[in-house]
Amino acid sequence: MQLEFRHLRAVRAISEAGSLSLAAERLHMTQSALSHQVRGLEEQVGIELFVRRVRPLRLSSAGERLLELAERVLPMVEDFVAQMTDCRAGEAGRLSIAIECHACFEWLFPALEQFRQVWPKVDIDIRPGLAFDALDALMDEQVDVVISSDPKETPDICFVPLFTYAPTFVAASQHPLAAKPYIEPEDLRNETLITYPVEKSRLDVFSQFLTPAQIEPHTIRQVELTSMILLLVASGRGVAVLPDWVLQQENFDLATRPLTAKGITRQLFAACRTADVAKDFLQDFFALASNASLHQPKDRR
Repeated sequence: MQLEFRHLRAVRAISEAGSLSLAAERLHMTQSALSHQVRGLEEQVGIELFVRRVRPLRLSSAGERLLELAERVLPMVEDFVAQMTDCRAGEAGRLSIAIECHACFEWLFPALEQFRQVWPKVDIDIRPGLAFDALDALMDEQVDVVISSDPKETPDICFVPLFTYAPTFVAASQHPLAAKPYIEPEDLRNETLITYPVEKSRLDVFSQFLTPAQIEPHTIRQVELTSMILLLVASGRGVAVLPDWVLQQENFDLATRPLTAKGITRQLFAACRTADVAKDFLQDFFALASNASLHQPKDRR
């Protein structure tokens, strides 16, 4: 037996319309063509699918079983076709994001909420990119975007600049270092430095500030949550260096100072496959992410 989608559509249309003529109109075909299609299916099945002696046309027991199949299968097929149409039109897709920056959640979630409202048919997934090689995952199409501050020249990978940020020293407002206009590496030699629980090479305070000066803090305390880091700093349990966007909305009694007299700035990037960079929903995501940190952090004295 060779059962096709057209057979299922015919059975459903006849059941809903109650006659061959009305069903043929719905299916945009002639009544004779539809009748021939039904007869051919009945010959394959070896049993009548409709009771033709009554009006409106009624399904036989076998026809009811086939209608049950049609009502299960056809909506799934139609949904799949709609999804493929949306994908071709660039209205649907997948946005799987790997994050190499531990603090990026602070601005990423508001940006994604705006994105979700504009692109409701795009599936969003977030994977912390600290436990695996995010760029390898990007090239293997396991993820679609990598948020990183360390661009690497990689074939078929495009790094889109998002925004510039400043790694910023933060301490309790009464901390002795709060009296300084800026912080030098030597200032942290006797301090407890509170950081995220990641490798030193992935922390700006080390890669851009302490390691080049060959300075180690007295103690390193690792804390997972940004809010807990700030609470500990405000309580005088240590100091921290965080991206300036983290400090924008916080209300702790804190002092912030630049690193070095000139300050240190970093660029955040979104990496994606070069073949995907022109997708409309990706371009919108890049724009929303770029605007996520437009507000300047509060000036804490």
